[in-house]
Amino acid sequence: MEPKAAVVGSGIAGIASALRLRAKGYHVDVFEQNTYTGGKLHSFKRGEFRFDYGPSLFTMPQYVDELFSLFGKEPKNYFRYKRKENICNYFWEDGQRFQVKADKTEFIEEASKAFNEPKENFTQYLNSTEEKYSLTSKLFLEKSLHKFDTYLSTDTLRAIFNLGKLHLDHSLDGVNQKYFKNPKLVQLFNRFATYNGSSPYKTPGIMSMIPHLEMNYGAFIPKQGMHDISQSLTQLAKDEGIVFHLDQKIDEILYEDNAVKGIKYNNQEEAYDTVVCNMDVYSAYNSLLKNLKPPKKTLDQERSSSALIFYWGVDKTYEELDLHNILFTEDYPKEFDHLFNKKYFMEDPTVYINITSKDVKEDAPEGSENWFVMVNAPTNCGQDWSKQTTYIREKIIAKINSCLGTKIQNHIRVEHVETPETIESATSSFQGSLYGTSSNNKFAAFLRHPNFSSKIKNLYFCGGSVHPGGGIPLCLLSAKIVSDLVPNA
Repeated sequence: MEPKAAVVGSGIAGIASALRLRAKGYHVDVFEQNTYTGGKLHSFKRGEFRFDYGPSLFTMPQYVDELFSLFGKEPKNYFRYKRKENICNYFWEDGQRFQVKADKTEFIEEASKAFNEPKENFTQYLNSTEEKYSLTSKLFLEKSLHKFDTYLSTDTLRAIFNLGKLHLDHSLDGVNQKYFKNPKLVQLFNRFATYNGSSPYKTPGIMSMIPHLEMNYGAFIPKQGMHDISQSLTQLAKDEGIVFHLDQKIDEILYEDNAVKGIKYNNQEEAYDTVVCNMDVYSAYNSLLKNLKPPKKTLDQERSSSALIFYWGVDKTYEELDLHNILFTEDYPKEFDHLFNKKYFMEDPTVYINITSKDVKEDAPEGSENWFVMVNAPTNCGQDWSKQTTYIREKIIAKINSCLGTKIQNHIRVEHVETPETIESATSSFQGSLYGTSSNNKFAAFLRHPNFSSKIKNLYFCGGSVHPGGGIPLCLLSAKIVSDLVPNA
């Protein structure tokens, strides 16, 4: 008889965990409080426009392909994607624009000219980011940092002997200033701190390995939009006999004698041998594990940033824009001071615009575009979000009009808004944090919640709020770590 596993939450990590446990011979039930799978990785329509709700950057697609391969399935029969030739378009208010090409040689050539920076600075920097990734990926990303045997490997010893190269005692901004003279170039590479909801002025220099993932592995777009990642994996899971219980809120994770015994929902108890929690870990302790003493030091860490997102159906096309676009603030330090210290928006925000209809033509009517317009936001601490939304909308429109020479307000035909408050409500992410805790100190990787419970046997955790962190690749890796920890059926 197959052992039974319950997965609480069907975010991308939850689905991936379910698939990996199924491949190990478990019967798997997935419980999801929403009426759809995917967590933040789902979509919705407004009129003739389709929008991806959450994550908009897709890198390292091999981690998705691997899940199909577990069952001997050809990934392309479920899921197709293409590599982008242009990674991101950048805009500054003084009129300078720059397009980052996926071809590294081409990028270095063009960036050297655009920013008057020697080519060797780029080569040295990108080599450094690659080395950081090579030194740390096996340790920080692919294994539990909370198991003793992790530290008995040659990978760990190699990382320890090269600690100086990881720049743990420098901020990301400090590292970037060491390599580049042009402040715009420093700002461009500082932006990668936002990939895990942190500040470039606080997060350690090891985070400069993030550009390696984008510039060496590439940026991709699924042929049917980002939501197709979660939907194709959901279909695979169903084909393999995994059962999804949608619109089903879990009341409690049950345990006895320091071991999991199941879950409780609809006032009934059901026995499971293993439980994997894909819920934000802070919310999980406050709702599903209320009788278990929480890890206070872990849960009290500073939260990552949140987001305020406008989904606009625009009745015009903009040739100067691509899938990913950044319109930079003129005062980056001030923006992050507001995000993490003052907890409200500054008057000149950095604006991110994602337009999937550039590649997925059916996402918008002909002659139109679907704009996902996001600004980094402080976490939900009781702010008046209606007032903040009205304020920041005006600033965003002014920034777009200034950088693009348009009047975007005259072309918005459809609008939907998500705030940190609504994100918290929809995803159970404490305070609307997108990545759980921030990485604003050098010990952040070690302070993240582990992928297992040290108190309850056979209770595991996956997703962006636990090790190794947020974003699609890391969430998928959290599922792999859980699978490696769970005993074989």
